Amino acid sequence: MSAGQLAESLSHLRDALQRARLPLDLPGSTLTGRLQRDMVAQLDDYLLPRLDRLDAPLLAVIGGSTGAGKSTLINSMIGRAVSRTGVIRPTTRSPVLVHNPDDAHWFGPDRILPGLARSLQAANDTRTLQLVAEPSLPQGLAILDAPDIDSVVAENRALAAQLLAAADLWLFVTSAARYADAVPWEYLKSAAERSAALAVVLQRVPPAAMTEVPAHLGQMMADQGLGDSPLFAVPETVTDAEGLLPDSAVAPIRDWLAALAADATVRATVVLTTLDGAIGAVCRNAPKVATAVDDQASAIEQLRADAEGSYREAVRTVGVQTADGTLLRGEVLSRWHDFVGTGEFFRAVEQKIGWLRDRLVASLRGEPKEVNGVKLAVESGMEILIREEGEAAAERAESAWANQPAGRQLLGATRADLSHASDGFQAQVALAIRNWQADVLELVSSEGASKKSRARFLALGANGVGIALMMVVFSTTGGLTGAEVGVAGGTAVLAQRVLEAVFGEDAVRRLAQRAKLDLDARVEGLMAGELARYETVLDDAGVRPEAADAIRTAGAAVNEQRADDHRLTAPTREELEGFKATATQVPDRPALTAEVVEAELMPGSPADRATGSPSSLQSSESHQSSESPQSSESPKSFESSEQR
Repeated sequence: MSAGQLAESLSHLRDALQRARLPLDLPGSTLTGRLQRDMVAQLDDYLLPRLDRLDAPLLAVIGGSTGAGKSTLINSMIGRAVSRTGVIRPTTRSPVLVHNPDDAHWFGPDRILPGLARSLQAANDTRTLQLVAEPSLPQGLAILDAPDIDSVVAENRALAAQLLAAADLWLFVTSAARYADAVPWEYLKSAAERSAALAVVLQRVPPAAMTEVPAHLGQMMADQGLGDSPLFAVPETVTDAEGLLPDSAVAPIRDWLAALAADATVRATVVLTTLDGAIGAVCRNAPKVATAVDDQASAIEQLRADAEGSYREAVRTVGVQTADGTLLRGEVLSRWHDFVGTGEFFRAVEQKIGWLRDRLVASLRGEPKEVNGVKLAVESGMEILIREEGEAAAERAESAWANQPAGRQLLGATRADLSHASDGFQAQVALAIRNWQADVLELVSSEGASKKSRARFLALGANGVGIALMMVVFSTTGGLTGAEVGVAGGTAVLAQRVLEAVFGEDAVRRLAQRAKLDLDARVEGLMAGELARYETVLDDAGVRPEAADAIRTAGAAVNEQRADDHRLTAPTREELEGFKATATQVPDRPALTAEVVEAELMPGSPADRATGSPSSLQSSESHQSSESPQSSESPKSFESSEQR
């Protein structure tokens, strides 16, 4: 499998991660969201550009804590000031990348860290990368000075993490006073987890502590799985007028980097080690994002189910109460009695059905004005019922959401008042009922147009027959009590007998069923429109359940190709011997000279110099200031390292 094919699979994984959304504040979602963004950034900044050109120069990122002396270290190794230093923090704002002039084309805007603008001048924003061409730096090696990982400026901290994630090699700088701080170790542990090529520089080590402190740090590194990473101890010393450290203090680090640059095989080994470790870390962490998407989707579906259940209950309640006789009381019943003749109706509900049927037929003939009163009463009764159930459904759904953290978050983020029915609900209900009544009239008109029923239908009138059919639709008396049961029951029986006289028993049953189904469908449509407000809030959250499967599928494809691509697997321990060093010293390096030891003691107090006592571990910028006596040793550059 080629690097291009692996890059294509990683690109698919990157897109799948990018599309995933974790908007709900669920347990662990904040950390997983940060992990997701970091992985996408690393794929964009490092993995995909590096896979595109494996032969690009090795990028060594110098990172570390505030005041550790990163910029001073880089300037001293180069032999001139290429990155600004200072006592006032934060010092480094825009990252500085130092490269050989012949390698300039490797660091264009479409290469490593494509999200950062390029500049040849110093800048003060975190979105600009300053490029510094340095002829003494060997080809195949670039050094990047990153902001402080523990900077008080959040943008600096974020940029430092971004740059370290884009490094082929981490050169981590700390000091004797701060090497045990928590923040640096978070980064070091991250390096160990993804098998990144790493070296640690311990700066400003007092003379008396040159044995104890590096050994302690080396043991800490070994405990965290970094025992094979080189550790360089730089003694506390003075700087010259240009703010550069003595050459002997930084020569081991410079020579080690120069050796990496000089050997293409070793350089490639370093790159492949970090690259494979970073890809492996992405593949291990991507399923965490997929699981988080599953959790988000589950929370969304629970909220959806709560809202749907509330409005489903509203549809059910209206469906029951428009069929159990609940509507055949109050104003509807009164207007119906006015329509058919109230006195005779109450006296002969059971004894004189035939006579009342004849009376009803006589009342219906000629479309009396009372028929409109019945229609309006039916319309009003149905409006009240549906509106009340719509309001109740909204209150139930809003309450269910408010009882869940994710629901409260969405309720707080939307401008809609989901605790009540929408502003237009009342008008929509009125329109739906009028349309239903019109359809009922159309239904009986179509049925009455047949040759068999036409004469009787015309004798009764469409409105009268339609009202009678509505009474039949509302006919089941399970919802009434007391005297209303008998009254409503008689009303339904009477209306049905009249309709049977016009259409026949089977036709009446069929017409009533169709009218009821039509009414139920309209009510369901009204409630669906109200439910849509909740659906919109859920959809706007942007959680896509399919994103989890896309991440898992893309991750599996990357893992499969990594297993097949022998060129990109991690080097063996034997292959790493060419650049690995012990945790406390660089192999084959001479011991530091007495001249440097003298320089370590010079910044101390007069009492220190008189007694020979060591300087304090709490070092400061004054220990490396240009006001201190200068070392007799002149600084050297990478060029002099090559000459040696």
